[in-house]
Amino acid sequence: MQSVLRRQRAHRSFTDEPVDDDIINDILELATRAPSAQNTQPWDFVVVQDPARRAAIWELASRLWDMGAKNATDGKVDDKMRDDVEQGVRSGFAGAPVSIVVCANQDRWDLNLMDSSIWPATQNLMTAATAHGLGSALTTIGTILVDDLRAILKLPATLTPLAVIPIGHPAKALGSSRREPVSEHAHREEFGREW
Repeated sequence: MQSVLRRQRAHRSFTDEPVDDDIINDILELATRAPSAQNTQPWDFVVVQDPARRAAIWELASRLWDMGAKNATDGKVDDKMRDDVEQGVRSGFAGAPVSIVVCANQDRWDLNLMDSSIWPATQNLMTAATAHGLGSALTTIGTILVDDLRAILKLPATLTPLAVIPIGHPAKALGSSRREPVSEHAHREEFGREW
């Protein structure tokens, strides 16, 4: 498990090699093993494999990038990271043979309390993809135009899309994720005491 978690990172370019439905099913099943508030399991996953529908979803992300998301990264990420994200938004994510839209089901739980259930399931989904040798990335940009995304997916009003996860075979190996040392983020007993 440690090696899987150390390999988990955002992939922004994919080959066009298809992903077998049995693997997708396993990824989804493992996503549903996440904890949820009062075991409500308030998630729905829309698996999008149709190229035209995937393109429509990622066109929303590209439009939002142009509407200001790109500028929102100014001063927050270096130019190389911003260029990498832009490549993902403009073409890389759409190249993944699978996009999974993670939705919050308001028939099962209050939307304002959904985070504690949806994000663990999303992390499980991405970890399972990594375990299968696939790449993925957590994106939320395409969900901002929620009515447009609802129309593409024919979502009822009770389902709110919160993330779109591209999944596929990575176009390039990325190696281990880069993280700051734990000591820079962990404290003993109280904030400021070194771990």
